[in-house]
Amino acid sequence: MTARFCSPLAVDLQAFLQFKRNLGYVYARAEFTLLEFDRFLQAYAEHQREWRFDKAVLAWLSSKPQRKAISVGADAAVLRQFCCYVHRFPHRASIREPLWPQLPTESTFTPFVLSKADIQRLLEHSSRLGPLPFRASLYRALLLLLYCTGIRFGEALRLRLRDVDTRTSVLFVDMFKGRARWVPFHRSLARELDKYLIMRRAFAPASPDDRFFVSVNRRILPVSTAQHTLQKLFRQIGLKPARGRVGPRPYDLRHTFAVHRLSRWYRQGVDLHARLPWLSAYMGHDDILGTETYLTSTPELLQLASSRLHRRYLKANEAKDGEL
Repeated sequence: MTARFCSPLAVDLQAFLQFKRNLGYVYARAEFTLLEFDRFLQAYAEHQREWRFDKAVLAWLSSKPQRKAISVGADAAVLRQFCCYVHRFPHRASIREPLWPQLPTESTFTPFVLSKADIQRLLEHSSRLGPLPFRASLYRALLLLLYCTGIRFGEALRLRLRDVDTRTSVLFVDMFKGRARWVPFHRSLARELDKYLIMRRAFAPASPDDRFFVSVNRRILPVSTAQHTLQKLFRQIGLKPARGRVGPRPYDLRHTFAVHRLSRWYRQGVDLHARLPWLSAYMGHDDILGTETYLTSTPELLQLASSRLHRRYLKANEAKDGEL
């Protein structure tokens, strides 16, 4: 994307963005933040002839009271980096930083790890979605894809037909958060996706560049529509109340994938230190630290870990007794 800045700080914002790109950062999400601030500043400067940067920043950050604090904090972090950049130049010393608000930098939302029984009930209720038969097939395929591969919710909705190869059982996840990747999946999922594709091709145009998941508009499946439908399914099986943010989110299917994979490795007795880099690469992370966020402790996982430690303890004692 090529940014087009129009505010009184357009030159500086463009130079800052180019500076970050020259350092090797993709800076895609931050670019949207800078563009949004630029549009706000343009209107703000027209109404406030004697405007100041610090006041404009605070006015922008407070202009969306419905946003989560962590999202506002992410926007503030980008502008703080911009301030550090412009203060390197003597002619820009007049740009005054605001008194930055204390905002969280990490999410405090507790992930909800679904059980296999929860997944089964979701699939059963998705089969009753109407009014079109295609809708039931659509959400069954979406649920299975999210649970079986652990790809991000947005990544799944952006998939195009050319990105899904059921013959070789591989997905291509296009550039997101700075990287693209190939995601292999099990043949059983390929068979489910083949069933969906039969209905998908009969329902809407199916050129290679068309979206894999489509809604009634026959073009795309909007994030808001998919999110609302999955939340409805969560409520129907009793995991989410009628109101509030309590209970699972669509994104929690990614957490569920990671925890279930780790639990399976525990049961198989594999070397977790050797396998965790595999999981990290599969999920599209730069390193294991990014994957650790998804490895939420569950009673089953703790029991498996305890049993494995107990077995190792017994083996160590037996070996020690043998030496004696």
